[in-house]
Amino acid sequence: MKRFDVVIVGAGHGGAQAAVALRQNKFAGTIAMIGDEPELPYERPPLSKEYLAGDKEFERILIRPAKFWDEREVATLLGSAVVKVEPAAHTIETASGETIGYGTLIWATGGSPRKLVCSGHSLKGVHAVRTRADVDQLMRELPEVERVVVIGGGYIGLEAAAVLTKFGKHVTVLEALDRVLARVAGEPLSRFYEAEHRAHGVDLRTGVGVECIEEADGAATGVRLVDGEILPAQMVIVGIGIIPATAPLIDAGAEGGNGVAVDAQCRTSLPDVFAIGDCAAHSNRFADGATIRLESVQNANDQASIVAKTIVGEEVHYEAVPWFWSNQYDLRLQTVGLSTGHDALVVRGDVAARSFSVVYLKAGRVIALDCVNATKDYVQGRALVLAGAAIDPARLADAGVPLKEMIPA
Repeated sequence: MKRFDVVIVGAGHGGAQAAVALRQNKFAGTIAMIGDEPELPYERPPLSKEYLAGDKEFERILIRPAKFWDEREVATLLGSAVVKVEPAAHTIETASGETIGYGTLIWATGGSPRKLVCSGHSLKGVHAVRTRADVDQLMRELPEVERVVVIGGGYIGLEAAAVLTKFGKHVTVLEALDRVLARVAGEPLSRFYEAEHRAHGVDLRTGVGVECIEEADGAATGVRLVDGEILPAQMVIVGIGIIPATAPLIDAGAEGGNGVAVDAQCRTSLPDVFAIGDCAAHSNRFADGATIRLESVQNANDQASIVAKTIVGEEVHYEAVPWFWSNQYDLRLQTVGLSTGHDALVVRGDVAARSFSVVYLKAGRVIALDCVNATKDYVQGRALVLAGAAIDPARLADAGVPLKEMIPA
């Protein structure tokens, strides 16, 4: 039986950063990184942006080249899914039946795409945008496609819609709620992006429900709405979130529900087992201490660094300010903080000029910013979020006053 001092399950951003950070922090033990995909760790955000658009080849989105892992003596066990954890024995079991021992286990598996209640996900032409294989298959089919229906008005769906529109496809976006990005942004940002997509020719519909995916001969032919309307399509992209990949840990007795519960050092309730990234449910001070999962590169990387430092004996805890970005058309959105629970907002800048920020407040204090083509606001606004600064809304709205002048002493 193979055994390693640290076994990392998951070869995405969090898993890769955990291995990197361990070596950066002078960890000298053996490390193995296990991934269920055949590829070396790669960046996920470009899948729905530059990679789908053909602007970046796969090699350019690798987190590190193969020689990096060899030089740092990180064993990469790829194309191997972990299906069982035995915490007492400190072993894991792969789908192929191999047993691997560990001293410390880092669970960084992310999640799998959430599926529609209706059937049809196995049809030709129905896709998620979660892995390289997803996007490669989508691109292979794309030349024969004229009409695409995107189900889900979150960032993944909107980014894919923007790219496919550039390819000249007729794109329809369906969102069940009354506006896009409703779970993560305020109404001004939602309405701005709705208008932008419609201006680029997207048939964007909100407040609509999907009944089923229509099919013929094993291929998608359209989407039937709950009101009976059928939208013809040769391709359907489903982007309605993810389900955290935690079953082996939960089955082994780890505490959790929507994700694996972790403490401030990302420890689970199982001995010598940590969890990081999309699958880790943690108390976040930027959410008023609520237990949340953060699906972002920033969260995965920062939690990985905390785990690596904890393993080598440093006293640290996770309290990084969340940040996120999205590219759609010629628009770059940069977000800092968490707007969930805001009770007021201020629009700063010129929405018509496509350069503005939405500043979110709670009990008079700045908790988050969404910045569209407004990098200075994003960079300077981070300090306001960290400080929980109480700023007069009228002053926040004055784009002539740099945010750095509002940072508390």
